[in-house]
Amino acid sequence: MTEHNQLSEEDLERVRSVTSSGFNTTERKPFRGLVLLGVLWVVVAILGGISWLIGKNSGFI
Repeated sequence: MTEHNQLSEEDLERVRSVTSSGFNTTERKPFRGLVLLGVLWVVVAILGGISWLIGKNSGFI
C-alpha cells in the first residue's frame, strides 16, 4: 500500500458522499438456506429418477 492518498481530499469527499447516499441500495428478503437446500434436493432427486429410468429402459439396471 502506498503511504500517500491517490485521491485528493475533494475527490475523497465526493466518493464518500456517493457511497453513503444509498442511491443503489435495494431491499432484500433474508437469506433462507433451508429453502435453497430443499430446492436443490428436489432437483437432484428428479435428475436421479430420470437417470434411473434411462438406465432401466436401456438395460443397464
